[in-house]
Formats: sequence, structure tokens, C-alpha cells
Amino acid sequence: MSTTLSETPDVVLIGAGIMSATLGTVLKELEPSLNIAMFETLADCAQESSQAWNNAGTGHAANCELNYTPQRADGSVDISKALEVNTEFDLSRQLWSYLVSKGAIPDPHAFIHSCPHMSFVWDDANVAFLRERYRAMSAHHCYHGMEYSEDHGKIADWAPLTIEGRDAGQAVAATRIVSGADVDYGALTHLLVAQLSAQSGFSVHYRHRVTDLVQSEDGRWRVSVEDVVTREIKTVSAKFVFAGAGGGALDLLQKSGIPEGHGFGGFPVSGVWLRCDVDAISARHHAKVYGKAAQGSPPMSVPHLDTRMIDGKRSLLFGPYAGFSSKFLKHGSFFDLPKSVEPGNILPMLAVARDNWQLSEYLIGQVLQTSAHQFTALQGFFPRAQRHDWRDAVAGQRVQIIKPDQHRTGVLEFGTELVASADKSFVALLGASPGASTAAFIAVEVLEKCFDDRLTPDGWLGRLREIIPTYGIDLKKDAVACRDTRASTAKTLGLEFV
Repeated sequence: MSTTLSETPDVVLIGAGIMSATLGTVLKELEPSLNIAMFETLADCAQESSQAWNNAGTGHAANCELNYTPQRADGSVDISKALEVNTEFDLSRQLWSYLVSKGAIPDPHAFIHSCPHMSFVWDDANVAFLRERYRAMSAHHCYHGMEYSEDHGKIADWAPLTIEGRDAGQAVAATRIVSGADVDYGALTHLLVAQLSAQSGFSVHYRHRVTDLVQSEDGRWRVSVEDVVTREIKTVSAKFVFAGAGGGALDLLQKSGIPEGHGFGGFPVSGVWLRCDVDAISARHHAKVYGKAAQGSPPMSVPHLDTRMIDGKRSLLFGPYAGFSSKFLKHGSFFDLPKSVEPGNILPMLAVARDNWQLSEYLIGQVLQTSAHQFTALQGFFPRAQRHDWRDAVAGQRVQIIKPDQHRTGVLEFGTELVASADKSFVALLGASPGASTAAFIAVEVLEKCFDDRLTPDGWLGRLREIIPTYGIDLKKDAVACRDTRASTAKTLGLEFV
């Protein structure tokens, strides 16, 4: 692994999580001669939101996450957002398949496993919603193979823990897609950084914190980096900077001083999981089972009972229980939120506080919940769960985007957003969900925003289509291309295909 620091890298990647690792991988595949330097404050890559126990690892394909399919006033279900996320995940599958096929990732089972994705609800109103959701989704080619049942016996075949001990008269419903996946983004990040480090022109520098960013008159960025052990500060001059530092990206955007970042703020949300490592229990549940979120809750707080494969061991995860912390990173400071307040974002932040009182009320309620209350939520999914089989695990921090808005002064965004400078030399990735699962899509967005002059037939375009064969094809509309790419990537990655 190279640690030699170039004083004039072409690209600086700030943060050693899945986002920086994915963008670095794509850039080196497109232009192997690029000199790329990656800086990470912690002692290893993937220690924040990309770490396996810090995220749900759903392999987001919007198969089961009910928050992506809101119900309209007339009772119908809007699946447009789900379709976007669903086909964005296809880009990740194609990138990973390409890397496996060329041998850059030796074994896909080091980071991805087949795992059915389910939605599960109870009570009449929720059953009616899921029935309508299934009607809308199963009619679309992107959700080919989706199954639906309101039968206790059938659902018990799919996920026995959800039915055993439940009142036989309770109305329940579930959907299932067997072609889902469980992804260990921590393991994947390590694999991506390892294959990058084996190439010339790439260096990763752990325990190095970016303390300042100043653009020179020639357009290059002077990036000041502190060695957190020796306190020595070095400066490099880069053509392009990507701030993919999770919750830390807002601070870097503010340090950059680009006008496009004016008015942006962040709202942090913390979380806690319940984790079960008892083999006799985890062996009986093979699915990711998502339910309905509480009113006013943020998207990452949708309750789910998940199968996880981490370091070769199968475990179960339930949650998350949302909470509030002023930290922007799990290893951050309690001063992160107050330090992020600037004259330019005070009004947008106050407007968000005014308009999102339900979220504040929800988070306060979550913070005040007792352990007994939390466990009752698990028993809604797993009626026979026993407290002694589960232990707490702290999830990663998520920072929701607060952005300026001309109509409401400021709005709270629950997605992800790239904020780029007008000259395309700097871009920061803000937000949290769907996050890791759409890393390849986000990398392509960076190319389109900042390297569009190279996405030409004589430039990177042909090479990009070797890496992501459906680039430029709308998989939401092209059923044949959608089915073909899913069949191909399923075979390469060892996933189910129906």
C-alpha cells in the first residue's frame, strides 16, 4: 500500500468510505494515469457509515423500503422514487461485476450474499396499503418476480420468526423478492481500497485530517492536511477534490467557500440497533424484513429485521431506533452541529425547525424510550424474541441535508446531493439515504457534473460503457436491457435471478 504523498495529485479524495473508494475506482479505470491521493482521519478505511454494523447493508434496491412508496390521497401508491433507487442499484451491481470479472475483486462472496427482501405489515389499514403497493409494483418489469401473501402459513414459510407466536386472527401481509442481496459495505470498501493501492499513482493516508481548502488563482486547490499523530501539517495542490467524508462533508464544503454551498446546513440523526448473534435464531431467518415507519420519522428509521453476513458469520439486526446527537460523525465531536451554524445557514435551519416539528417530536420520543419500549418494537416483528438473546449496537451517524429554498427559506432533504463548484473542480457529497447502495450511481453523477468534457466518444464514454454496460439506457423503460443486466450480474455475483 503506497503512502508516498504527491505534492501535486490530480485528484484528492477526502474520506476513506465507500463513496470515495467507488469514485476512485471508477476514475482509475477510466484514466489509469491519474494520480489520486486519499485522506482519512481514522486509522483505517470504512470506519464510519460504511462499516458493516453502522449501516443496514440492504443492497438498497427499493424492493422492501416502504418509505420510497408513499400513498397518494386517492389511495394509490407512488412508486416513482422506488424505481429510481431500484435502477440506481443496478449500476452498482454492474461495477462490482466488472471488477469481479477482471479479477480486481477475487470473490464476490467476500462482500455480497443473496438474501430475499420482504415488506411486512399488520392491521387492516396497513394490509390495504401493502396490497395496493404490490399491485402497482408487480405490474412493472423492474419488480418482476415480486410475491404477495396475506396467509399466515405462506409468510411463515418465508420468514417463520415473524409469524410464530402471533395471534392467528391478526391481519398480516407481506411481499417478497428473492433476488435481493445483503451487502457488507465495510468489506467492499476494504476490497476497493486494496485494489486501488495495488496500482501506481494511488496513495492512501490514514490518520490524516484535512484542515483547510483554498483555491489558488490557477484553479488548483491547496489542501492542508494534518497528521493527527505528529500534528505536522502538509499542503498538496490538486486539480480536483471530492469531499466524500459522510457527515464531515458539510464542514469541508463550508471550508471550500464555494458560492454553491452557501446556505447549506445539516441535521444529525443517531441510531441504535438490537443485534442477535445466537446461531439457533439467526439460522431460522433468511430475509430482510421491512415494516412501516412511525409518522414523522426520518427514512433511516424504518424498522427492519435483517439477516446480516459479516466476517463469515450470520447474525440478525433489528432497528434502528433513531435519536439525536450533535455529532456529525460517530467518531466526531459534540460541537459539530453548533460549529456548522453560519450566518448564511441560520435562516434555512430555523425554517426547517419550524416546518419539521413532527421530526423533532419523534426524535425526542425515541431518546426518551426505555429499553423495554424498544424491545416491544422488535416483538412486533418477532413475537417470541427474548431480551437476553439481543444486545445493543450503536449505528453510524447520519446527517440530513438542510438546503436553502426560495419559497420556504430552508428545507430538510432526506436524500443525497452533490454540491459542485461552477468550475467543476470541487464537489461535496451531502446526505445519507439511500447512500452506500447507490455509490456507483453517485460516482457517475460526479463524472457528469465535473468531467463531462471527457465523457465523449473520443474520451471516457466507451470505457465507461465497458464498466457499466447500461450507461445511457433508462432501465425503468427498457425491460429487455433491465432483465439482461440483472441476469448477467446475478450470475457473476452469485445472486438469485427470477
